[in-house]
Amino acid sequence: MKATIAFILLLFHLLVWSACSNSDTTTPNQVTEEVITENDEVMKDTITITIGTRTFKAVLESNETAAQFKSMLPLSLNMQDLNSNEKFFDFADGLPTNPSNPRTINSGDLMLWQSNTLVMFYKSFSTSYNYTRLGKIENPSGLAEALGSGDVNVKFDLQK
Repeated sequence: MKATIAFILLLFHLLVWSACSNSDTTTPNQVTEEVITENDEVMKDTITITIGTRTFKAVLESNETAAQFKSMLPLSLNMQDLNSNEKFFDFADGLPTNPSNPRTINSGDLMLWQSNTLVMFYKSFSTSYNYTRLGKIENPSGLAEALGSGDVNVKFDLQK
């Protein structure tokens, strides 16, 4: 019993000591600056995708492939329909890749197949193919209707 009380008192003292010796010297201004910096980075990685009169926002991944794609913007691409669930465009030159199998494709996913095929998915489904992630349309509601059933011109640009 005495050992249990001694252990509890020791634990209490350790907790009080660790709370008092907290060496975090972050000021409120430092925290605010970090948040602003993170938000600026998100804004830099957001692009617009325009299809006819509809505009969608997409957030790019933080990878080499997305960075190279972003450096190519603005782009106006005639994208072809495939399997009634995706639009694609073949670039003349390849982009860097890091393919993996996402297992599930979601409406609004922007991916690179192999090294030169940009793919924009407008339906969700399971897949066995490997892709390199480029980004994701934030709200793909209405994307399938905007893209339609045939080939379509799609404009990709930096968010302004």
